[in-house]
Amino acid sequence: MVEFPRQKDAELYEAVGRFLADHKLGIEPGHYAFAYRVLVDPTGPLARSVADLTDGGVRLTAQDIVQLGGPAPTSAATPFDECESATSRPPSELIVQADAMIARAEMQVADFSQAVRSIHAETSGFGRDLAASAAAMRQAGPATDEVFRLTATMIDRANVAERRMAAAEQEAEALRSALDEARGTARLDPLTELANRRAFDEAYDAVPPGTPIALALCDIDHFKRVNDDFGHAVGDRVLRAVGLTIATESAGAVVARYGGEEFAILFIGVDIDAAVALVDRARSAVAARRFRSRKTDAPIGAITISGGVAAGTSDEPREALYARADAALYRAKAAGRNRAFSAA
Repeated sequence: MVEFPRQKDAELYEAVGRFLADHKLGIEPGHYAFAYRVLVDPTGPLARSVADLTDGGVRLTAQDIVQLGGPAPTSAATPFDECESATSRPPSELIVQADAMIARAEMQVADFSQAVRSIHAETSGFGRDLAASAAAMRQAGPATDEVFRLTATMIDRANVAERRMAAAEQEAEALRSALDEARGTARLDPLTELANRRAFDEAYDAVPPGTPIALALCDIDHFKRVNDDFGHAVGDRVLRAVGLTIATESAGAVVARYGGEEFAILFIGVDIDAAVALVDRARSAVAARRFRSRKTDAPIGAITISGGVAAGTSDEPREALYARADAALYRAKAAGRNRAFSAA
């Protein structure tokens, strides 16, 4: 049995929470136990199997867990692989914690960089002063030869220190650039290269108060069938293609992969009728595409999306607008899919 220090226990606990949130798994003991087994041995066979199944950003399903030796869902829990419009979301606390970690790292790098620059300036000045003193000693005559030798040694050491400080300053700048890049990529979905949920929520919060907006949710119909029949690699390509199509047909709007096979669109300054028309245009464009398996050239079959649209103003909490759009999406699914409905 692996023993963890207290700090490691806390890190593992947070990692299990992120794992469950990322894969939209229900909060039940069996899922916690499965996540623990994956994370406690990240290079083991179970972790490698999970990595293969989820390569490219595909979420793990409850059925996958059963097939990998995990427990079957309890009757009190709804298996997410059977839900096409799940309402659970990753805890906002995890996003706050990630931002706080990046902010703390940036502050530490900034402090380190400032300290290095100060020391660099001091050592540079010290080296110049020593060099000037050595030149004066040399002119003073033989009596100062030993002092001159010691001073020359100090000059060499000062030069070495200055070179090291210069290298450290370059490293600090490289770290700063890496943090800037991390902050940017943390807001992109790696599979579709669209904005992720964090970036979408930030865009919503940045809209000036009182601005008319519409929020649309689009979900791929029967997406589980694609993964089951053709594999996750094909499912990934379908997700990318659908995301690109929605983004193309929603030019000017903020389009994000909000989780799993669900996409969110934020229309700013657009009324409900116009927003529904744009979502329906995206729906038609997706339905018109013909997908085939690259490996076998077999047709994948019709890929369609359903959409739900709600309108309001930016003063309304996004959770409320999201709930109304999600209800409209549910009605579109219940009415037969491959359609876009507005919120009642």
